[in-house]
Amino acid sequence: MVGVRGRWWPGFVALSAIWGASFALIKVAVEAGVPPVWVAAWRCLLGAAALWAILAVRREAVPRDPAVWGHSAVAAVLLNAVPFVLFSYGETRVSSVLAGVLNAATPLFTMIFALAVVPGEPRPGPRRLAGLALGFAGVLTVLGVWHGFGGATAGGAAGAAGPPGGGAGAVAGGLACLAATCCYGAGFAYLRRHLATRPQSATALSAVQITCGGAQLAVAAPLAAGAPHWPGLGAAAALLVLGALGTGVGYILNLDLVRTAGTAVAAAVTYATPLWATAIGALLLAEPVGWNTLAGGLAVIAAVALTRPPTAGGGGGPAVRWGRRARQPVG
Repeated sequence: MVGVRGRWWPGFVALSAIWGASFALIKVAVEAGVPPVWVAAWRCLLGAAALWAILAVRREAVPRDPAVWGHSAVAAVLLNAVPFVLFSYGETRVSSVLAGVLNAATPLFTMIFALAVVPGEPRPGPRRLAGLALGFAGVLTVLGVWHGFGGATAGGAAGAAGPPGGGAGAVAGGLACLAATCCYGAGFAYLRRHLATRPQSATALSAVQITCGGAQLAVAAPLAAGAPHWPGLGAAAALLVLGALGTGVGYILNLDLVRTAGTAVAAAVTYATPLWATAIGALLLAEPVGWNTLAGGLAVIAAVALTRPPTAGGGGGPAVRWGRRARQPVG
């Protein structure tokens, strides 16, 4: 019994590290001059390639229902195409640390959208409402609202070289990251309503969704930023890891974690991811970390714990059951 339960922790550590590192990988790519829309496009295209390869190895059936592809295309807009571009844009102006901390607010936005659009969603009690208030107080602390949002720079959350446009640039970058988490919240609510009860595996549905996102961005990227260019070996390696590992293999690690340890353990990835993002950004990218980023991040993590229902999880995003208790990840 101990042996079976003990197997989950390597996957937990690997998954939280992969998703936490994704923000540093984005930073490497955008600082090498890769346009944000191309960062998002390569992330989806490489992630889709990895997922289709896994499907082929597992010999899983490809979904053929037009409704699955249609709903997946909408989900891809909300969960991949738009937020991936927003996070990439945001990291041209703020640090990967700040982006990773703001991403932890995803479950809070999901709760709001789920209450609005998902039939039968439980109404929040005093505990969850208090958690919601604490979470948004934490977000405002991270952004340094008392400085007119310029605290993102003053608090050391922006890149060491300073964001373009100074404090105004940090405002734009921080709000772009926050908008991305809002998209995630809307996307998860959409998944709960339209894809959560589908019989297909999480791998198959993930492959369809990421493929739709890749197709959308493959059209948008050349129109918005021209043809892609070679960004250098370091940035190319960052994009490869970000796409194939973070957006591809990460989905499978998440599913395995849910099945091995259950949703309660998988939910804790939400708490570990911003810790990895902060450590990697500070240690490997030499990004300064302000007190408001740390204090606000801890408040957001505590808020997620308060708002989570006893039977639901939220690692890398809130629990969305696909078929056999699979969850759609964020990273």
